[in-house]
Amino acid sequence: MHWISQLLFILCLGTGIYFFWKSVSRIRRNILLGKDLDLTDRPKERLKQLIWVALGQSKMVTRPVAAFFHIIIYVGFVLINIEVLEILIDGIFGTHRFFSHFLGDVYNTAIAFFELLALGVIIACVVFLSRRYILKLKRLNMPELKGWPIKDATIILYVEIVLMLALLCMNASDQILQGRGILEKHGSFPVSYWLTGFFEAFSTQYLVVAERTFWWFHIIGILIFLNYVPYSKHWHIIMSFPNVYYSNLKSKGEFTNNTAITTEVNLMMNPSYQVEENYVPPTSFGAKDVTDLTWKNLMDAYSCTECGRCTSVCPANITGKILSPRKIMMDTRDRLEEVGKSIDLAKKTGENTSDGKSLHSYISPEELWACTTCNACAEACPININPVDIIFQMRQYLVMEQSAAPTELNNMFTNMENNGAPWQFNPNDKANWTMD
Repeated sequence: MHWISQLLFILCLGTGIYFFWKSVSRIRRNILLGKDLDLTDRPKERLKQLIWVALGQSKMVTRPVAAFFHIIIYVGFVLINIEVLEILIDGIFGTHRFFSHFLGDVYNTAIAFFELLALGVIIACVVFLSRRYILKLKRLNMPELKGWPIKDATIILYVEIVLMLALLCMNASDQILQGRGILEKHGSFPVSYWLTGFFEAFSTQYLVVAERTFWWFHIIGILIFLNYVPYSKHWHIIMSFPNVYYSNLKSKGEFTNNTAITTEVNLMMNPSYQVEENYVPPTSFGAKDVTDLTWKNLMDAYSCTECGRCTSVCPANITGKILSPRKIMMDTRDRLEEVGKSIDLAKKTGENTSDGKSLHSYISPEELWACTTCNACAEACPININPVDIIFQMRQYLVMEQSAAPTELNNMFTNMENNGAPWQFNPNDKANWTMD
């Protein structure tokens, strides 16, 4: 009968991996809808940043309480996967606690540590639920989180609690069976030991079923959760690493010069200016839709964990403006998902399925012009997301394509064009201020 269990496990594992790979491929396709951008320079600096920011969680510690519990979940997620690896091996080959046969006392110590981490993860999740629903922290209960986003965050925390409890219950029934001589004695169980009282009264036959039930529940739960993650804000556990690696290494606030604009200005101002042989005049400026953004902007959107640190330090938001940098990233991701679905539908039907909308359908001009480009949001983000870059490109579209700049800016543009300065006076009077 063991081979039936193994076959069923391999089938479940293969199905889970297949659908996860499809989700990853979909997200990769969507990100690559963005404009090309070369971020392969300075690999040593990028690797250092990856280790320090993504692996080392260096930007989390600015808020010690959240950082402490987040690091517990982070370390738990990384290390408990070693036990998940053992479960996968046991499921495929029909073994029981595969690593115990090679690691000896090290295995006992590892299992004890994993159990302590599992308890830590449960406590951390309870703390995060309390911050959200009892303390009601402002940044965790803002308008852009109403509806699905707050449900998503809650589902993740509850699922992590349930998966850790299943692991501890599996170990509790396992150690009782070890004590009754049904299973070999392996492992040390400092946390699940306290759960054995719930199972001691049950018969050995019932315990065997219970241990297998918890085992299957834990691993199937992980496979289901694995396929939920790409549709969730929890996708940042995967995306944060490449996103940090490909971070902007320039000083914050340093904008990239748009060579197309420079070339067009030179052509207008200098009749003798020579362009490159293969030069193609730009057809548009700025970002109307997500496909006008770079692939890194779109990766930023998929990497956002919706923690709200960016919004909580945004001076515009703090002073009551409508702008929320977190909402900018969430709206970009939602629009990108919408565009991706339209592409998939077009492939199936062979028809143009354009919905007539754009990224500006999600993000209002009021939000865009509220931004002071101070980069406080980019500085605060734990994984180096940069909402300002998206805002700036969308502003470019409004100004250069729609002539839809605020009146104050239009006055400045007129003065720059006529007077060579933002102020409304004759260029010959520029030095008058020195007279006194």
